[in-house]
Amino acid sequence: MKGIIGKKIGMTSVFSSDGKQTACTIIEAGPCVVTQVKTKDSDGYNSHQIAFGEKKEKHTTAAEKNHFAKANTSPKKIVKEFREYSLEKNIGETITVDIFAEGEKVDVVGTTKGKGFQGVVKRHHFHGVGQQSHGQHDRQRAPGSLGNSSDAARVMKGMKMAGRMGGDRVKVKALKIIKIFPEKNFILVSGCVPGHIGSIVYIQK
Repeated sequence: MKGIIGKKIGMTSVFSSDGKQTACTIIEAGPCVVTQVKTKDSDGYNSHQIAFGEKKEKHTTAAEKNHFAKANTSPKKIVKEFREYSLEKNIGETITVDIFAEGEKVDVVGTTKGKGFQGVVKRHHFHGVGQQSHGQHDRQRAPGSLGNSSDAARVMKGMKMAGRMGGDRVKVKALKIIKIFPEKNFILVSGCVPGHIGSIVYIQK
């Protein structure tokens, strides 16, 4: 597996030579620095730890400073470990968008936008009770019955109820790489990826 850490910049659309329009997401991918290489002999498994984004020294602990100093790099904000990394990279080396090629399909992992506390209609797509009638007292968007009072006099686990929505880790699979801009570290992938503008995403093959 190969991968890189990136930041969601926004969305746009591109046109192919035959005039077909494709919606795509712009991601600033890298450059990332390899800060640790784990092997089966020393750690029990193979992986590469890479870091992305600059971090102020005053917000960095002494342990983090020593860790980044081993890679001869400045403190970084985001650190991510990729298991069974297919690229031969050593500590201190840089990973850029050049590891991918146009036309490749990749998986993108991100955190969805937080929606706050939501009701069952928005959160679980309940349809409500239909047309409002006399004596209904605005029960259109209510969840309805929550269980059987004669069998178990409690609410069973797993019931679809109101609660906090969003903020979930989501992986979108098989997104096609439309265009790569190595000079700006930009990569354009087809479709949308989870998260708000400026959120951190992981691109992996």
